[in-house]
Amino acid sequence: MKQKQYKLTSEGIAELKTELDMLIGSRSELAERIKSAREFGDLSENAEYSSARQDQERAEIRIAEIENILNNSEVIKQPKKNDTVSLGNTVVLKDGKTEKTFTIVGSVEADPMEGKISNESPIGQALLGKKLGEKVEIKTPSSTNTYTIKEIN
Repeated sequence: MKQKQYKLTSEGIAELKTELDMLIGSRSELAERIKSAREFGDLSENAEYSSARQDQERAEIRIAEIENILNNSEVIKQPKKNDTVSLGNTVVLKDGKTEKTFTIVGSVEADPMEGKISNESPIGQALLGKKLGEKVEIKTPSSTNTYTIKEIN
C-alpha cells in the first residue's frame, strides 16, 4: 500500500519539527504525572491517573502522526515564474474595493484564519492554474464571488 505524500512548505516542516520536539520533550513530564497519580491508590477511581494517561495517549498519537507526515512529505518548491497560480504561491485577489490574500498550501498546513488555504479546498482549486489578471469565480457554501488576480508571489 502506497503512503500518502504530504505537500508542505519549508516553514510548515519547521513548525512540525518544533511541535514534535516539544511533544517528545513532554514525555518525561507526562510519565512523572502518571507515576505521581499512581501513588494516590485505586486506579479505577483515580481521575488524576486517567487524565494523565489520556494526555500521554494524545501526545503519542500526535507524535506518530507528525513523524508519518515528516517521513512522507514533499517540500513545495516556489515556481520560477509567477504568472500562473500554483502550490506555494501567495495570491492577491481584488473584488471591487476588497482585497484578499491567500497562500496556497497542502492540506496539512491549511489554516484559513491565517490566509493559508489548501490546494484541495474550493478556493484553492478555483485558483490553481489561473493567470495574473484573470477573473476567477469562487464558490463557497455561503456565496459565489468573482475576483481578479492582482498579484501572484
